[in-house]
Amino acid sequence: MAATRGTRSLTAAGVAFTLHRYDYDPDAEKIGLAAATALGLDPALMLKTLMVEVDGRPACCLIPAGASLSMKKVAAAFGGKAAAMMPPAKAEKLTGYHVGGISPFGMQRPAPVAIETMPCTAERIWINAGQRGLLVALAPADAIRVLDARMVTLTA
Repeated sequence: MAATRGTRSLTAAGVAFTLHRYDYDPDAEKIGLAAATALGLDPALMLKTLMVEVDGRPACCLIPAGASLSMKKVAAAFGGKAAAMMPPAKAEKLTGYHVGGISPFGMQRPAPVAIETMPCTAERIWINAGQRGLLVALAPADAIRVLDARMVTLTA
């Protein structure tokens, strides 16, 4: 089993998960969709990890691979007035992960997390494990519990 900070944090929390490797394509236009396609997954259940800033404070959003964030909904989800994507270099420094491999699990400096509501009705969801080309599959309830995530509508 590949050990990342993400998988170690899940193991420490007693969460059951499975690992799934795929060939990461750094040139893919949409990395989350490329991962879903590579593994034959429903893109609605393959969640991408997006780092944002709400009123200048870091936050993390988990949304389906093919969806787009609504910054208005993101700001509301975190009780702020304005939201924007976090610059990649800042996201890497905050999380300790490389873009394309950012996981909400085991972040260097944890940020509040919001997860799109719809995928949380599924039996399993897939989220980056903290390394490019490596995903974890787990029950949505476990992800929500471990991340202390709020379930909200984040997509446009």
